[in-house]
Amino acid sequence: MAFVTLDIKKLKSNFEYLNDLFKKNDIAWSVVSKILSGNKLYLTELLKFNINQICDSRVTNLKMIKSLNPLIETIYIKPPAKRSISNVVKYADISMNTEFETIKLLSVEAKKQDKIHKIIIMIELGELREGVMGDDFVAFYESVFKLKNIQVVGIGTNLSCLYGVLPNQDKLIQLSLYEQLIEAKFNRQIQYVSGGSSVTIPLIFQHLLPKGINHFRVGETLFLGTDAYNNRPYKKMNSDIFKLYSEIIELIVKPVVPDGELGTNVEGVGFEFDPKNIGETTNRAIIDMGLLDVDVNHLELVDKTIKIAGASSDMIVIDLDENIKNYKVGDLIEFKLDYMGTLRILNSKYIEKRIK
Repeated sequence: MAFVTLDIKKLKSNFEYLNDLFKKNDIAWSVVSKILSGNKLYLTELLKFNINQICDSRVTNLKMIKSLNPLIETIYIKPPAKRSISNVVKYADISMNTEFETIKLLSVEAKKQDKIHKIIIMIELGELREGVMGDDFVAFYESVFKLKNIQVVGIGTNLSCLYGVLPNQDKLIQLSLYEQLIEAKFNRQIQYVSGGSSVTIPLIFQHLLPKGINHFRVGETLFLGTDAYNNRPYKKMNSDIFKLYSEIIELIVKPVVPDGELGTNVEGVGFEFDPKNIGETTNRAIIDMGLLDVDVNHLELVDKTIKIAGASSDMIVIDLDENIKNYKVGDLIEFKLDYMGTLRILNSKYIEKRIK
């Protein structure tokens, strides 16, 4: 059976490193927990840390978080669907919004639940994902301020997730100026200028983060120790918190080149083989997970003497070549994961989750 492990000590070390960094720079931050896919075992361990605020993009995950710690402040980090309004108000203390009609529904539902629902309004700064356009934001805020049971606590933006538009000083100054304009025009205090994510952290080290940016939402750097801006690990953080293991269920010497007329595989991909390899053989191992569980492009074999030969829905084939490590059936193949690989694996109900 395939399984993934989470190293709690290494995760805690990463958390404390980031917590100190943000504290020194007077920045509030929220842990983005969506990578854990609502796993109760992992969330229970995470919530033992000194976390003030946690955010997720799935209402069911927020429900799990509230069941484990009803007092922790939760944020729903994408515009709510109309059909989810009731649960968003129930399980999210704050939600990020871009549609006035949706906020009106949140207002009605918050009144029903006898709550004040807090919102962060997202502004478009070039990434072309969620965000109110700059020409419309003043009128947008004016309309929202009139709604009952709604408290505007922030202005935010998203960068890099869709097209890879990187945050820079100019864009974040623009966000900060939007906040100052809203405060001046409407005489309202805006608590959060939420312009930070994992990809924005390098600007802190470069002393390029505008002072107005006071809120970060961080997942990838916490869980993988990566500098998302430059796509490399931070030297002072752990990048191997998650490890994936899969058992060898077959190991047989087989030809290098398939025999028969070639079409396409289960993914619709065609293959070509060097005729010079006809007649050659190799040790081929099958491990017990497949494309249903993970995208092989986001897996990295720890043993560099072997390689992935291919994958189908439920099995991955590993080329062991001469099998110099003397693998056998029942042995485990170990993988490192990048962010998307981890996200996919933790979302698979077929992969066992373990604590290290």
